[in-house]
Amino acid sequence: MRTKKTLPLAGLLAAVALTVSACGADSGSDSPVTQVSAEAGSDKPGTVLDQPFEKPDLVLTDTHGKKYDLRAETKGKPTLIYFGYTHCPDVCPLTMNNLAVAKKAVEQNKQLTQAQKDSLRIVFVTTDPQRDTPAALGTWLKGIDPDVVGLTGDFSTIQAGARTLGISIEAPKKEKDGKIVSMHGSQVIAFSPKTDAGYVVYGEDTTVDDYTKDLPRIIEGEKP
Repeated sequence: MRTKKTLPLAGLLAAVALTVSACGADSGSDSPVTQVSAEAGSDKPGTVLDQPFEKPDLVLTDTHGKKYDLRAETKGKPTLIYFGYTHCPDVCPLTMNNLAVAKKAVEQNKQLTQAQKDSLRIVFVTTDPQRDTPAALGTWLKGIDPDVVGLTGDFSTIQAGARTLGISIEAPKKEKDGKIVSMHGSQVIAFSPKTDAGYVVYGEDTTVDDYTKDLPRIIEGEKP
C-alpha cells in the first residue's frame, strides 16, 4: 500500500523553483501549443540536493508491453528520470533529444569504461498514458534514442510516483474550445548508482553541453 511521503525541504525548494509546462492541442490538430512559465534563474545547470529523493516505487509497463519495476530494474545503475508525453510539442522532445545527444557524446568519452557507459539508464515516464500506449511510446522514442526506457500505466500510479519527487502532473483535460491541455513538471532527476537516491535536479533550460559535462560524474556516482 502506498503511503503519503513528506518531501525533504531541499527537494521542495528545488521543485518550487522549477517550471511547470502547460501543453495543449486543438481537437482537430495533432500540434499542441505549449506555454512555459518563467524559471528562477541559476548559473548552475543542476541543483544538488542536500537530502536526496528516494527512487519512486513504480511498477509500470515498458514499450514491449512487459512489466517494469523501476527500482529493481535500475538498482545500482546511474538513472535519469523524466515525466512527459509524446504529444508535447517542444519541452519534452527537446529535453529528451538533449539527453540523447549528451549520452552519445559520453559514449565517446575514453575516460569511462564500456561497462560504465552501458550502465546509464534514461527513463521516460508518460503523463498521458491513455494516448501513450507501449507501441506509441516505442515509436516516439525510437526516433530519439531506442535505448531510452519508456514507461506507461495507470495515471494515478504515475502521478503518485512523480509527487514523491516533487514533480506535479495533472491528467490531460479537454477545454471548452476543444483543446487538450496537460500540466507536468519539466525537471529531470538524476539518481546515483551508489545510493539509488535522486540527488541532482535539472530544469528545462539545461543544455546538451550541461548534460555532457555532468553525465560522466553522475555515471560514476559523484556530485557534478
